[in-house]
Amino acid sequence: MKSELPKGLHRVCGIPMVEHVARAMKAAGIERPIIVIGHGGELIQEALGDGYDYAWQREQLGTGHAAKMASPLLEGHSGPVIVAAGDTPLLQAEHFSELIETHRESNALITLATSILDNPKGYGRIVRGPGGDPIRIVEDKDANPDQKLINEINVALYCFDCPTLLRILPTLTNSNSQGEYYLTDVIDSVQSEGGKLAAKVYDDPSVIVGVNDRWQMALAAKEMNRRILQRHAVSGVTLLEIDTISIGVDVEIGVDTVIESGTILSGRTSIGKGCLIGPYSKIQNSSIGDGSSVIASYLDRAEVGDEVWIGPYAHLRPHAHLEDGAKVGNFVEIKNATVGKGAKVNHLSYVGDASVGAGANLGAGTITCNYDGHKKSKTKIGEKTFIGSNSTLIAPVTIGDGAFVAAGSVITDDVPNDAGAFGRARQETKPEWAAKRRGVLKSTGH
Repeated sequence: MKSELPKGLHRVCGIPMVEHVARAMKAAGIERPIIVIGHGGELIQEALGDGYDYAWQREQLGTGHAAKMASPLLEGHSGPVIVAAGDTPLLQAEHFSELIETHRESNALITLATSILDNPKGYGRIVRGPGGDPIRIVEDKDANPDQKLINEINVALYCFDCPTLLRILPTLTNSNSQGEYYLTDVIDSVQSEGGKLAAKVYDDPSVIVGVNDRWQMALAAKEMNRRILQRHAVSGVTLLEIDTISIGVDVEIGVDTVIESGTILSGRTSIGKGCLIGPYSKIQNSSIGDGSSVIASYLDRAEVGDEVWIGPYAHLRPHAHLEDGAKVGNFVEIKNATVGKGAKVNHLSYVGDASVGAGANLGAGTITCNYDGHKKSKTKIGEKTFIGSNSTLIAPVTIGDGAFVAAGSVITDDVPNDAGAFGRARQETKPEWAAKRRGVLKSTGH
């Protein structure tokens, strides 16, 4: 991956690759998947949390060695054990469920996941015996001409009988060119003992998709995004220009919402029913109520009520809270502030560390000056208050309910309820001043 980040932590549609695999296992009924970690393992534990068990592989000595490191956590388990690679993010719960079902129905000691490829070059081939059961895996580099014609390939997804796996893992050797312990050697051991092998053939080509570089990761993300879009579309969401829309795994969207082109939805974002989102909006880790519109705007950890209008070109920063019916318009920034029901911040304004009461109106260019160079302070604007355009409110300050602040005012003191505040210099008009000035400039050659 050419990265300092552990491979499994590279994100596909919003979550790490290894978490995709682990979540799919959980969805298939595996309560606590075991994640084998090595380089950067602490970062993986921190990212995925306490919902999984972890086994350390301090030395990278092969797939068989990795499974051996997890074996203490499997002691006493008598059922099937699934082993999957952590860089196969397109695996889904049904893939695991189908493999387990085949394993149980066949009474096999090992069940292999396989797929049929027109061009199997580079993959291990599945060699089947006279009875039709698989008997071995032959790697591409070791295959003879006849075996190279086999187009059934090993997917590197396995279901083992747990006692058999735990018995054979300690017997593996690293007598090979790589000096590694291979998990596939367990298959050879079972076959040599006369144990039964079975195979589950998958028609879905995504089962074999592993990620080994950034381009393969981009292709996997494209396929996963297509699945996510399809899931929302069949659930009642309208998607316009699907090639330009990106939606994360954990995003929730209500019916009759329209997602327009160029929109990115990520993280733990929830969008209600009947909303209009986009075009060209980015929303992450935010909640949006029913019937709201977000036009060409950026929201990060914001909370938006019902029937709210946002944008175009608005920026809602963390802890922005817009109550029902509020309006935030062109080039407005809201940070750590609440805008009450029906209140309007229409254009070219900044509201930070503030509360705006229900029904208030903030004119264009209103600024809450929340930072004095040392600390943040709060501005409180009451209900049905009118703030004139180009007003500057110097926090900490409170503007009472129903108050009126004249356009162009600089407010440094609290304004009582229903009061008027005029914080600007008195206008002075001088007749003919401009004409005289032009004459002076002309006479001096300017």
